Amino acid sequence: MECLLCPNRCVLAPGQTGFCRNFQNQGGTLRSLVYGKPCSVGVELIEKAPLYHVLPGGKRLCVATTGCNMRCKFCQNWQISQCSVGEVDTQSLTPAQIVETAQREGVPIICFTFTEPVNFYDYMYDICRLAKPAGIKTVMISNGYINPEPMRALLPWLDAVKIDLKGFTDKFYQEVTSGKLGPVLETMKTIKAAGVHLEIVNLVVPTMNDKRADVKRMCDWIVKELGPDVPLHFTRFHPDYKLRQLPPTPPATLDMAAAVAKKAGIKYVYIGNLPGSPLNSTYCPACGALLIERVGMLMRENSIKDGKCPKCGQPIPGVWQ
Repeated sequence: MECLLCPNRCVLAPGQTGFCRNFQNQGGTLRSLVYGKPCSVGVELIEKAPLYHVLPGGKRLCVATTGCNMRCKFCQNWQISQCSVGEVDTQSLTPAQIVETAQREGVPIICFTFTEPVNFYDYMYDICRLAKPAGIKTVMISNGYINPEPMRALLPWLDAVKIDLKGFTDKFYQEVTSGKLGPVLETMKTIKAAGVHLEIVNLVVPTMNDKRADVKRMCDWIVKELGPDVPLHFTRFHPDYKLRQLPPTPPATLDMAAAVAKKAGIKYVYIGNLPGSPLNSTYCPACGALLIERVGMLMRENSIKDGKCPKCGQPIPGVWQ
């Protein structure tokens, strides 16, 4: 049987498990091996996602299971993303218990993160359908490697999505992530067309995806296909997993990427993992007013009123209430 969830489209013989390690052909039925078995459940700030235009300063209940449909060589959560469910400790929590946990903790957001949520899709879907009537928002932190049909089915239940756009060449995706660029671009277009809030993160890896020309092509594509209002985060690479031989991203490279993005017309450009950068805060693209001041992951002040700049009335895209 063929799994139609993501572009890997694994063809599985009876008893065989897919590339993500999470779905198995059990007697002709595709079964999730991780449903109701999260390996990580905890409370963190939404800024750590990073999502900067979603309830700033708010807390999120993070939920993850094992597994991933990519093999990123720089993965910082490889201990849980690059293993199977039986190789790490897990909990037994139903979708209703996840929602109850968020309510008990007083957390307004459930965030599917750390590993790839596409690979616990049915678990995430059921949690979202219970969370929305309970007044709890749901956000997905994803590599975007999902087929259009399941993405469209999920979007009515999501309030925001952050996509990790790993690079902007097929060569980078194939050699560093084991995936392909095209499906990720289509996913972002699908999200934008549905009117769900979207933010993009690009981890800038020295010598691998940091060429000015590639950054420019990426930013030009974002403006043309998604619009200039989509927030774009350039984050600093730190050596990990299979790329420990590389140095951290030079601050000058991040400044270059941000300058290219601004010149391309992107209105909300951020630099992450670099303490002290002024581009960790949010500014009005019309009048330049400081709207959300951040120090590291901490929000110091948020002056946005009813989704607008209080000085000039410029609408600011995001989830503010």
